[in-house]
Amino acid sequence: MPETRSLPVPHGLAGERVDAGLARLLGLSRTRAAELATAGHVTLDGRALGKSDRLVADAWLVVTLPDAAPATTAAPVAVEGMEIRFEDDDVVVVDKPVGVAAHPSPGWDGPTVVGALAAAGHRVSTSGPAERQGVVHRLDVGTSGLMVVAKSELAYTVLKRAFKERTVEKVYHALVQGHPDPSAGTIDAPIGRHPVQAYKMAVVAGGKESVTHYETLEAMPGASLLEVHLETGRTHQIRVHAAAVRHPCVGDLTYGADPRLAQRLGLTRQWLHAVRLGFDHPRGQWMQVTSPYPEDLASALEKMREGTPR
Repeated sequence: MPETRSLPVPHGLAGERVDAGLARLLGLSRTRAAELATAGHVTLDGRALGKSDRLVADAWLVVTLPDAAPATTAAPVAVEGMEIRFEDDDVVVVDKPVGVAAHPSPGWDGPTVVGALAAAGHRVSTSGPAERQGVVHRLDVGTSGLMVVAKSELAYTVLKRAFKERTVEKVYHALVQGHPDPSAGTIDAPIGRHPVQAYKMAVVAGGKESVTHYETLEAMPGASLLEVHLETGRTHQIRVHAAAVRHPCVGDLTYGADPRLAQRLGLTRQWLHAVRLGFDHPRGQWMQVTSPYPEDLASALEKMREGTPR
């Protein structure tokens, strides 16, 4: 059945084109968002919108997502800026740019990690569903950083077990609003689908166990740079836990970040980056790979260090 999503327009998206705003709010590609608007599936306070119409703060946005065909194998499409940090016969570790999904899914027709690997001639494991062969974990479209993809069948089996048994080291850096107290600690709160806004996740009774460890690396006026270690790997886990303790990731409008700050920093996504990935290689040795901050995050961080931009 078609899915309907209803939500108010955040102030940070006021004046945005419908296709651009929907892409940011719902994690769709801009092309897909434009198609929905053109087909009459987007309304604002009951009025149908075209793809180039503008969003209005606090107006009620309703989007109907028609039934999607099941995803198939990823189309080989090159992705600018996706770098290989390590590769051998068993695994490939990629540095995923923002705006790239791990694999195809209903409602997403933008670039994917598996499609980019195929376009570059990298063979991956045939294990797993057709649309995500070789994929053993994922990063959000709006989160950049390190992902490991299995190339051999042995690697797929070993890495899937490692992620399930929580023996993989997953380290992120997050710039959050304010200053968490205590400056280091653990957030242990179950996460599930938001009870009202289905496009979001939330801390909910009966959700899946979710454990996030954090440490403040640097405090600056209005924000803190955290190092985050994930014990579990739930959808949007860091973003949800950060928002739950009232320190959302800077730029994360979906989870309550200040849109004015994001605008002043020039951020169009959450400040969150997978900086380090450690795991036992399928052939036995421990591996650790690191990733530098991409340009948009590095620039925003420097602006915060210099003092909140006006």
